[in-house]
Amino acid sequence: FLSSTLSFSTSSSSSYLVTPTSLVYLPNHNSKRDFILCQAIVAESSPPCAPSPILPRRGLLITSLVFLLAGKRGYNANTAILEADDDVLLEKVKRGKKKRLERQGVISSSNEETGYLQDLVYKLSKVGQAIENNDLSIARKVLKGSPNTDWVHKANVAFTKLTSSPEGKTEVDTFNSALASLISSVTRNDVEFSKVDFVASAGAFEKWTTLTGVVGLLKGL
Repeated sequence: FLSSTLSFSTSSSSSYLVTPTSLVYLPNHNSKRDFILCQAIVAESSPPCAPSPILPRRGLLITSLVFLLAGKRGYNANTAILEADDDVLLEKVKRGKKKRLERQGVISSSNEETGYLQDLVYKLSKVGQAIENNDLSIARKVLKGSPNTDWVHKANVAFTKLTSSPEGKTEVDTFNSALASLISSVTRNDVEFSKVDFVASAGAFEKWTTLTGVVGLLKGL
């Protein structure tokens, strides 16, 4: 754009902007009161400016209605998602409760297996006391130098019946491995390794009882 301006002071408190087609009244808030005469010369290649479209009142109402309906659809979609999440969570709770009840039923009907486990607790307690007193002769009598003793076999019968999770099976494997190492250490009369192996076997057994829910049924843990 090329422009030329002409300004001069007057006593008026306002200004007028002169264009090729109109005279526009402009309030002047500056301390200096001017009349500004502007004449714009527009390049021939420049297209004329199109007037800004004015949205009719009916268009405003329709647009508002569209946004309102879209908002309601979004609200309904979010509500449906939340309700679906609630249903999934409720289903998980139901399945968890069902599993707990099933586990309680299995434990309640496993008096014989619980007795095997109680005997295991008794045997481990005797071995632990003997190791603590550095008297491995008593520990050897209990362990009998082999993991194939009757009380170990019965304990594994109980493990098999009452174990239902991968974590529980891992603890059973850890217990049997540590017990075999304990028997070897006691047989060699190695007090230090016997202590380490005993802690490993007893710890695995205690974790298993917690995982399976039988910890409250056994005395001496």
